[in-house]
Parts: sequence; structure tokens; C-alpha cells
Amino acid sequence: MGDSIDLTGDEGVIKKIVRQAKPDALSPTEDLPLVDVHYEGSLAETGEVFDTTHEDNTVFSFELGKGSVIRAWDIALRSMKVGEVAKLTCKPEYAYGSAGSPPDVPPDATLIFEVELVACRPRKGSSLGSVSEERARLE
Repeated sequence: MGDSIDLTGDEGVIKKIVRQAKPDALSPTEDLPLVDVHYEGSLAETGEVFDTTHEDNTVFSFELGKGSVIRAWDIALRSMKVGEVAKLTCKPEYAYGSAGSPPDVPPDATLIFEVELVACRPRKGSSLGSVSEERARLE
């Protein structure tokens, strides 16, 4: 559908939009850092699927910018909108690097993820208003 977008400037994370989000869809922000995604990860070299949320129809939730996922995801999810589906090609230095993620991901593997951003939410215990108000108060 879309053109390939080099999100890192060194072809480390390439994004291709598979399905556009609605124009007014939300994107993750500092106020909405928690994201829910559906995904399927495969090895670029063999096409072998090593991880997916589609088999049990679960969502994977995490907070952007906390280092809880590979760097490619922290970078790519910030560029997405709710409802968007994108194919991400992730070089090893933005994925699991020379260590890999045994036993499923070998060292220095380029990975391909098809990711759908299902939702983005504020942190627990903070409403959107309170986060914005607190930021304004601190400034």
C-alpha cells in the first residue's frame, strides 16, 4: 500500500503501511504512552514465525520508551496511529542484536513484524487531563 519509510535514517527500521488508520485516529504521546498491539514476528531469512498474538487473539501491552521491547518497536510505534497496520523490517541492532533471543531468534537476525496498533492509553492512575495539568503546573 504505502511506500517504505526509513524511520532511523540508516535503514535499521523500515516501515511499510499495510492498512492506514482513520485520519482522526490517536497516536501514542507522552500523555498516551501505553500501547496495545497485535503482531506477528518472523525471521527475514527464512520467513519462520517466531512469535504471534494472532493464535490466541491476545493483545500485547507495554509502555513506550521504557526499554521493555526491542528498540525498533519503541521507534516504530511512535509513528503509528490506532487502527494502522504496518510491516516493520528490523535490522539486528534495533532488534535482538548479536545475542539473539534463544531459542527462536538466532544471533544477528533481521526480523519482520506485522504490527497493528490497537489502542494507546494514559498510564494507570492518570487521566489525560491530570497529566496535561501536571505538566503545565511544572512548566
